[in-house]
Amino acid sequence: MRRRGCRGESSRGWDGRAMLGAVLLLLALARPASPESRRAEALKKLLEVFGMEDPPPPPAHVKQPPQYMVDLFNTVANADGVTKNPDVLEGNTVRSFLDRTHGEKMRFLFVLSSVAKNEKILTAELHLFRLWPRATEGPRRHHFCQVSVYQILDKTEPDSPEGQKLLATRLLSLQGSGWEVFAITQAVRDWTQDESSNRGLLVTVHGLGGSALEAPAVQFASSGDHHESKKPMLVLFTDDGRRGASLPVAGVPASQPRDFPAKLTGPRSARSLDRLQPCQRHPLSVDFEEIGWSGWIISPRGYNAYHCRGSCPFPLGENMRPTNHATVQSIINALKLSEGVSSPCCVPDKLYSINLLYFDDDENVVLKQYDDMVAGSCGCH
Repeated sequence: MRRRGCRGESSRGWDGRAMLGAVLLLLALARPASPESRRAEALKKLLEVFGMEDPPPPPAHVKQPPQYMVDLFNTVANADGVTKNPDVLEGNTVRSFLDRTHGEKMRFLFVLSSVAKNEKILTAELHLFRLWPRATEGPRRHHFCQVSVYQILDKTEPDSPEGQKLLATRLLSLQGSGWEVFAITQAVRDWTQDESSNRGLLVTVHGLGGSALEAPAVQFASSGDHHESKKPMLVLFTDDGRRGASLPVAGVPASQPRDFPAKLTGPRSARSLDRLQPCQRHPLSVDFEEIGWSGWIISPRGYNAYHCRGSCPFPLGENMRPTNHATVQSIINALKLSEGVSSPCCVPDKLYSINLLYFDDDENVVLKQYDDMVAGSCGCH
Protein backbone atom coordinates (compact mmCIF):
# COMPACT_ATOMS: atom_id res chain seq x y z
CA MET A 1 0.00 0.00 0.00
CA ARG A 2 2.78 2.38 0.91
CA ARG A 3 4.53 1.59 -2.29
CA ARG A 4 1.40 2.27 -4.31
CA GLY A 5 0.92 5.51 -2.37
CA CYS A 6 4.46 6.55 -3.16
CA ARG A 7 3.91 5.81 -6.85
CA GLY A 8 0.69 7.82 -6.78
CA GLU A 9 2.33 10.80 -5.13
CA SER A 10 5.22 10.63 -7.63
CA SER A 11 2.77 10.65 -10.54
CA ARG A 12 0.87 13.60 -9.13
CA GLY A 13 4.17 15.39 -8.51
CA TRP A 14 5.25 14.87 -12.13
CA ASP A 15 1.87 16.10 -13.40
CA GLY A 16 2.21 19.18 -11.22
CA ARG A 17 5.70 19.98 -12.49
CA ALA A 18 4.60 19.47 -16.11
CA MET A 19 1.65 21.79 -15.61
CA LEU A 20 3.87 24.36 -13.92
CA GLY A 21 6.33 24.12 -16.82
CA ALA A 22 3.52 24.61 -19.35
CA VAL A 23 2.24 27.65 -17.45
CA LEU A 24 5.74 29.15 -17.29
CA LEU A 25 6.16 28.55 -21.05
CA LEU A 26 2.85 30.27 -21.81
CA LEU A 27 3.85 33.18 -19.59
CA ALA A 28 7.18 33.43 -21.39
CA LEU A 29 5.44 33.42 -24.78
CA ALA A 30 2.96 36.03 -23.61
CA ARG A 31 5.71 38.25 -22.22
CA PRO A 32 6.28 41.40 -24.30
CA ALA A 33 9.22 41.16 -26.68
CA SER A 34 12.42 42.88 -25.64
CA PRO A 35 13.23 46.27 -27.19
CA GLU A 36 16.13 44.64 -29.09
CA SER A 37 13.94 41.96 -30.66
CA ARG A 38 11.23 44.48 -31.52
CA ARG A 39 13.83 46.72 -33.19
CA ALA A 40 15.24 43.78 -35.15
CA GLU A 41 11.75 42.77 -36.29
CA ALA A 42 10.90 46.35 -37.26
CA LEU A 43 14.12 46.76 -39.28
CA LYS A 44 13.43 43.43 -41.02
CA LYS A 45 9.99 44.68 -42.04
CA LEU A 46 11.50 47.95 -43.26
CA LEU A 47 14.01 46.02 -45.36
CA GLU A 48 11.09 44.13 -46.92
CA VAL A 49 9.58 47.48 -47.92
CA PHE A 50 12.86 48.24 -49.70
CA GLY A 51 12.89 44.80 -51.36
CA MET A 52 15.85 43.40 -49.38
CA GLU A 53 16.40 40.44 -47.07
CA ASP A 54 19.52 41.82 -45.37
CA PRO A 55 21.16 45.25 -45.41
CA PRO A 56 24.18 45.41 -47.73
CA PRO A 57 27.50 45.71 -45.86
CA PRO A 58 29.16 49.14 -46.05
CA PRO A 59 32.06 49.30 -48.57
CA ALA A 60 35.34 48.01 -47.14
CA HIS A 61 37.07 51.25 -48.11
CA VAL A 62 35.84 54.81 -48.52
CA LYS A 63 34.34 54.84 -51.98
CA GLN A 64 32.93 57.63 -54.10
CA PRO A 65 29.85 56.82 -56.20
CA PRO A 66 30.10 57.47 -59.95
CA GLN A 67 29.29 61.11 -60.68
CA TYR A 68 26.80 59.96 -63.32
CA MET A 69 24.74 58.19 -60.64
CA VAL A 70 24.89 61.18 -58.28
CA ASP A 71 23.78 63.53 -61.07
CA LEU A 72 20.98 61.17 -62.05
CA PHE A 73 19.72 61.04 -58.44
CA ASN A 74 19.75 64.84 -58.22
CA THR A 75 17.83 65.06 -61.50
CA VAL A 76 15.16 62.59 -60.42
CA ALA A 77 14.75 63.53 -56.74
CA ASN A 78 14.97 66.43 -54.33
CA ALA A 79 17.26 66.53 -51.28
CA ASP A 80 14.92 64.24 -49.30
CA GLY A 81 14.79 61.68 -52.10
CA VAL A 82 11.19 62.54 -53.07
CA THR A 83 10.61 62.15 -56.81
CA LYS A 84 10.43 65.52 -58.57
CA ASN A 85 10.84 64.36 -62.21
CA PRO A 86 8.85 61.12 -62.56
CA ASP A 87 9.41 60.80 -66.32
CA VAL A 88 13.23 60.64 -66.22
CA LEU A 89 13.56 56.94 -65.35
CA GLU A 90 12.30 54.36 -67.82
CA GLY A 91 11.87 51.76 -65.06
CA ASN A 92 12.31 51.92 -61.29
CA THR A 93 15.95 50.78 -60.94
CA VAL A 94 19.29 51.99 -62.30
CA ARG A 95 22.39 49.87 -61.65
CA SER A 96 25.99 50.84 -62.33
CA PHE A 97 28.90 48.38 -62.68
CA LEU A 98 32.62 49.14 -62.93
CA ASP A 99 34.96 47.24 -65.23
CA ARG A 100 36.59 44.14 -63.68
CA THR A 101 39.42 43.59 -66.17
CA HIS A 102 41.91 45.50 -63.97
CA GLY A 103 43.05 47.89 -66.67
CA GLU A 104 43.16 45.75 -69.79
CA LYS A 105 42.90 48.28 -72.61
CA MET A 106 39.95 48.13 -75.02
CA ARG A 107 38.53 44.98 -73.37
CA PHE A 108 35.94 45.23 -70.59
CA LEU A 109 34.14 42.83 -68.26
CA PHE A 110 31.21 43.59 -65.97
CA VAL A 111 29.95 41.14 -63.34
CA LEU A 112 26.13 41.22 -63.25
CA SER A 113 25.43 38.68 -60.49
CA SER A 114 23.53 41.26 -58.41
CA VAL A 115 20.83 41.69 -61.07
CA ALA A 116 17.72 39.86 -59.84
CA LYS A 117 16.12 37.25 -62.07
CA ASN A 118 12.79 39.09 -62.04
CA GLU A 119 14.31 42.37 -63.26
CA LYS A 120 13.42 43.32 -66.79
CA ILE A 121 16.36 44.82 -68.69
CA LEU A 122 15.04 47.93 -70.44
CA THR A 123 18.25 49.64 -71.56
CA ALA A 124 21.95 48.89 -71.12
CA GLU A 125 24.66 51.47 -71.80
CA LEU A 126 28.44 51.24 -71.95
CA HIS A 127 29.98 54.48 -70.65
CA LEU A 128 33.59 55.12 -71.72
CA PHE A 129 35.59 58.25 -70.93
CA ARG A 130 37.50 59.45 -73.96
CA LEU A 131 40.93 60.89 -73.19
CA TRP A 132 42.44 63.95 -74.84
CA PRO A 133 44.44 62.86 -77.91
CA ARG A 134 48.18 63.00 -77.70
CA ALA A 135 49.97 65.63 -79.77
CA THR A 136 51.21 64.37 -83.12
CA GLU A 137 53.93 65.66 -85.38
CA GLY A 138 52.66 67.13 -88.62
CA PRO A 139 49.11 67.26 -89.99
CA ARG A 140 46.76 64.33 -89.51
CA ARG A 141 45.76 62.35 -92.57
CA HIS A 142 42.34 61.59 -90.99
CA HIS A 143 39.86 63.70 -89.04
CA PHE A 144 37.37 61.01 -88.04
CA CYS A 145 37.53 57.45 -86.81
CA GLN A 146 35.10 54.57 -86.44
CA VAL A 147 34.63 53.15 -82.92
CA SER A 148 32.93 49.74 -82.68
CA VAL A 149 31.79 47.74 -79.64
CA TYR A 150 31.67 43.94 -79.89
CA GLN A 151 30.26 41.28 -77.63
CA ILE A 152 32.94 38.62 -77.13
CA LEU A 153 31.57 35.18 -78.00
CA ASP A 154 34.82 33.23 -77.85
CA LYS A 155 37.54 34.23 -75.39
CA THR A 156 40.21 32.25 -77.25
CA GLU A 157 39.61 34.10 -80.54
CA PRO A 158 37.95 37.45 -79.71
CA ASP A 159 39.38 39.13 -82.81
CA SER A 160 37.97 36.59 -85.28
CA PRO A 161 34.58 37.17 -86.96
CA GLU A 162 33.22 34.03 -85.27
CA GLY A 163 34.45 35.13 -81.85
CA GLN A 164 32.63 38.47 -81.72
CA LYS A 165 29.25 40.09 -82.36
CA LEU A 166 28.87 43.75 -83.35
CA LEU A 167 26.73 45.72 -80.88
CA ALA A 168 27.29 49.38 -81.75
CA THR A 169 29.42 51.54 -84.02
CA ARG A 170 29.92 55.28 -84.30
CA LEU A 171 32.00 57.92 -86.10
CA LEU A 172 34.01 60.17 -83.77
CA SER A 173 36.15 63.20 -84.40
CA LEU A 174 39.81 62.64 -83.63
CA GLN A 175 39.69 65.78 -81.46
CA GLY A 176 37.83 66.03 -78.17
CA SER A 177 37.39 64.46 -74.75
CA GLY A 178 34.53 63.32 -72.52
CA TRP A 179 32.05 60.51 -72.01
CA GLU A 180 30.87 58.37 -74.92
CA VAL A 181 27.81 56.16 -74.42
CA PHE A 182 27.04 53.03 -76.46
CA ALA A 183 23.79 51.02 -76.32
CA ILE A 184 24.47 47.31 -75.69
CA THR A 185 21.06 46.17 -74.43
CA GLN A 186 20.82 42.83 -76.24
CA ALA A 187 24.21 41.63 -74.99
CA VAL A 188 23.26 42.33 -71.36
CA ARG A 189 19.96 40.50 -71.81
CA ASP A 190 21.93 37.50 -73.06
CA TRP A 191 24.26 37.68 -70.06
CA THR A 192 21.47 37.87 -67.49
CA GLN A 193 19.74 34.86 -69.01
CA ASP A 194 22.98 32.85 -69.11
CA GLU A 195 25.82 34.10 -66.86
CA SER A 196 28.33 31.77 -68.53
CA SER A 197 27.87 33.63 -71.84
CA ASN A 198 29.33 36.83 -70.33
CA ARG A 199 32.82 36.94 -71.80
CA GLY A 200 33.06 40.72 -71.90
CA LEU A 201 33.28 43.44 -74.53
CA LEU A 202 35.87 44.43 -77.11
CA VAL A 203 36.23 48.00 -78.43
CA THR A 204 38.07 48.73 -81.69
CA VAL A 205 39.11 51.99 -83.39
CA HIS A 206 39.62 52.20 -87.18
CA GLY A 207 39.63 54.80 -89.90
CA LEU A 208 36.73 55.32 -92.26
CA GLY A 209 35.95 52.12 -94.12
CA GLY A 210 37.92 50.06 -91.64
CA SER A 211 41.36 51.38 -92.59
CA ALA A 212 44.18 51.35 -90.04
CA LEU A 213 45.03 54.49 -88.02
CA GLU A 214 48.27 55.71 -86.62
CA ALA A 215 48.13 54.48 -83.01
CA PRO A 216 46.85 55.61 -80.66
CA ALA A 217 44.25 57.71 -82.49
CA VAL A 218 41.54 57.51 -79.79
CA GLN A 219 42.00 56.22 -76.24
CA PHE A 220 39.53 55.51 -73.48
CA ALA A 221 40.27 55.55 -69.76
CA SER A 222 40.86 52.09 -68.28
CA SER A 223 39.87 50.82 -64.86
CA GLY A 224 43.42 50.54 -63.54
CA ASP A 225 45.27 53.52 -64.96
CA HIS A 226 42.93 56.43 -64.37
CA HIS A 227 40.93 58.25 -61.72
CA GLU A 228 37.84 56.64 -60.22
CA SER A 229 35.61 59.25 -61.87
CA LYS A 230 36.75 58.18 -65.36
CA LYS A 231 36.55 54.39 -65.04
CA PRO A 232 34.59 52.38 -67.66
CA MET A 233 31.05 51.76 -66.48
CA LEU A 234 28.02 49.73 -67.48
CA VAL A 235 24.65 51.31 -66.63
CA LEU A 236 21.45 49.25 -66.59
CA PHE A 237 17.94 50.68 -66.55
CA THR A 238 15.63 47.95 -65.27
CA ASP A 239 12.20 47.35 -63.78
CA ASP A 240 11.70 44.85 -60.97
CA GLY A 241 7.92 44.67 -61.38
CA ARG A 242 7.03 46.51 -58.17
CA ARG A 243 4.28 49.01 -58.77
CA GLY A 244 2.18 50.88 -56.24
CA ALA A 245 -0.60 53.40 -56.54
CA SER A 246 1.41 56.61 -56.40
CA LEU A 247 -0.40 59.59 -57.78
CA PRO A 248 1.24 62.23 -60.00
CA VAL A 249 3.84 64.20 -58.10
CA ALA A 250 3.16 67.61 -59.65
CA GLY A 251 3.44 70.29 -57.03
CA VAL A 252 5.97 68.53 -54.81
CA PRO A 253 8.11 71.23 -53.18
CA ALA A 254 11.78 71.33 -54.10
CA SER A 255 12.72 70.27 -50.58
CA GLN A 256 10.46 69.09 -47.79
CA PRO A 257 11.23 70.49 -44.32
CA ARG A 258 12.43 68.12 -41.61
CA ASP A 259 10.16 69.57 -38.93
CA PHE A 260 9.18 67.48 -35.93
CA PRO A 261 5.88 67.40 -34.01
CA ALA A 262 5.70 68.52 -30.40
CA LYS A 263 6.09 65.66 -27.94
CA LEU A 264 2.91 64.61 -26.19
CA THR A 265 2.68 63.41 -22.62
CA GLY A 266 1.16 60.06 -23.55
CA PRO A 267 -1.37 58.12 -25.64
CA ARG A 268 -4.29 59.78 -23.87
CA SER A 269 -2.99 63.23 -24.83
CA ALA A 270 -2.60 62.08 -28.44
CA ARG A 271 -6.17 60.77 -28.56
CA SER A 272 -7.50 63.96 -27.04
CA LEU A 273 -5.58 66.02 -29.59
CA ASP A 274 -7.00 63.88 -32.41
CA ARG A 275 -10.54 64.70 -31.27
CA LEU A 276 -9.80 68.41 -31.22
CA GLN A 277 -7.82 68.73 -34.43
CA PRO A 278 -9.30 68.08 -37.87
CA CYS A 279 -7.66 65.55 -40.18
CA GLN A 280 -4.31 66.88 -41.35
CA ARG A 281 -0.74 65.89 -42.24
CA HIS A 282 1.96 65.70 -39.56
CA PRO A 283 5.75 65.18 -39.88
CA LEU A 284 7.23 61.68 -39.56
CA SER A 285 11.02 61.64 -39.84
CA VAL A 286 12.88 58.55 -41.10
CA ASP A 287 16.58 58.94 -40.22
CA PHE A 288 18.80 56.32 -41.91
CA GLU A 289 21.76 57.18 -39.68
CA GLU A 290 19.70 56.57 -36.55
CA ILE A 291 18.49 53.26 -38.00
CA GLY A 292 22.10 52.27 -38.69
CA TRP A 293 21.95 52.27 -42.49
CA SER A 294 24.10 55.31 -43.25
CA GLY A 295 27.07 53.11 -44.14
CA TRP A 296 25.50 51.80 -47.36
CA ILE A 297 22.88 54.44 -48.21
CA ILE A 298 24.49 57.32 -50.11
CA SER A 299 21.44 59.58 -50.50
CA PRO A 300 19.27 60.74 -48.91
CA ARG A 301 20.36 60.72 -45.26
CA GLY A 302 16.70 60.46 -44.33
CA TYR A 303 13.32 61.72 -45.43
CA ASN A 304 10.00 63.00 -44.11
CA ALA A 305 7.38 60.29 -44.65
CA TYR A 306 4.59 62.29 -42.94
CA HIS A 307 1.52 60.68 -41.39
CA CYS A 308 -2.15 61.53 -41.14
CA ARG A 309 -3.85 62.25 -37.82
CA GLY A 310 -7.00 63.99 -36.67
CA SER A 311 -10.76 63.68 -36.56
CA CYS A 312 -13.33 63.52 -39.34
CA PRO A 313 -16.36 65.12 -37.63
CA PHE A 314 -19.78 65.57 -39.17
CA PRO A 315 -20.37 67.49 -41.41
CA LEU A 316 -17.29 66.87 -43.54
CA GLY A 317 -16.06 70.03 -45.26
CA GLU A 318 -14.30 70.20 -48.60
CA ASN A 319 -11.04 71.01 -46.80
CA MET A 320 -11.08 67.44 -45.45
CA ARG A 321 -11.05 66.09 -49.01
CA PRO A 322 -13.76 63.48 -48.30
CA THR A 323 -14.79 60.82 -50.76
CA ASN A 324 -18.51 60.42 -51.48
CA HIS A 325 -18.42 57.18 -49.50
CA ALA A 326 -16.89 58.98 -46.49
CA THR A 327 -19.58 61.66 -46.65
CA VAL A 328 -22.35 59.04 -46.62
CA GLN A 329 -20.60 57.13 -43.81
CA SER A 330 -20.33 60.30 -41.69
CA ILE A 331 -24.06 60.95 -42.14
CA ILE A 332 -25.00 57.38 -41.15
CA ASN A 333 -22.71 57.63 -38.12
CA ALA A 334 -24.05 61.04 -37.01
CA LEU A 335 -27.70 60.04 -37.31
CA LYS A 336 -27.09 56.58 -35.76
CA LEU A 337 -28.98 55.01 -38.63
CA SER A 338 -26.99 51.78 -38.38
CA GLU A 339 -25.15 50.09 -35.53
CA GLY A 340 -21.42 49.61 -35.65
CA VAL A 341 -20.71 52.30 -38.26
CA SER A 342 -17.78 54.45 -37.19
CA SER A 343 -16.84 57.88 -38.45
CA PRO A 344 -14.50 58.08 -41.49
CA CYS A 345 -10.75 57.71 -40.95
CA CYS A 346 -8.01 60.25 -41.52
CA VAL A 347 -5.69 58.62 -44.07
CA PRO A 348 -3.28 59.61 -46.89
CA ASP A 349 -5.12 60.38 -50.12
CA LYS A 350 -2.01 61.23 -52.15
CA LEU A 351 1.28 59.33 -51.99
CA TYR A 352 4.69 60.19 -53.44
CA SER A 353 7.60 57.94 -54.32
CA ILE A 354 11.13 58.29 -52.96
CA ASN A 355 14.52 57.35 -54.43
CA LEU A 356 17.49 55.69 -52.73
CA LEU A 357 21.07 55.82 -53.97
CA TYR A 358 23.05 53.04 -52.28
CA PHE A 359 25.84 50.45 -52.46
CA ASP A 360 24.65 46.88 -53.04
CA ASP A 361 26.29 43.66 -51.78
CA ASP A 362 28.96 43.87 -54.52
CA GLU A 363 29.66 47.57 -53.88
CA ASN A 364 27.94 48.57 -57.11
CA VAL A 365 25.93 51.80 -56.90
CA VAL A 366 22.17 51.44 -57.38
CA LEU A 367 19.42 54.03 -57.78
CA LYS A 368 16.02 52.61 -56.92
CA GLN A 369 12.60 54.23 -56.82
CA TYR A 370 9.96 53.13 -54.30
CA ASP A 371 6.28 53.95 -54.67
CA ASP A 372 3.87 55.12 -51.96
CA MET A 373 6.50 56.18 -49.42
CA VAL A 374 5.47 59.76 -48.56
CA ALA A 375 2.02 60.99 -47.54
CA GLY A 376 1.44 63.95 -49.84
CA SER A 377 -1.88 64.99 -48.34
CA CYS A 378 -4.56 63.63 -45.99
CA GLY A 379 -8.29 63.22 -46.27
CA CYS A 380 -11.30 61.61 -44.62
CA HIS A 381 -12.05 58.24 -46.19
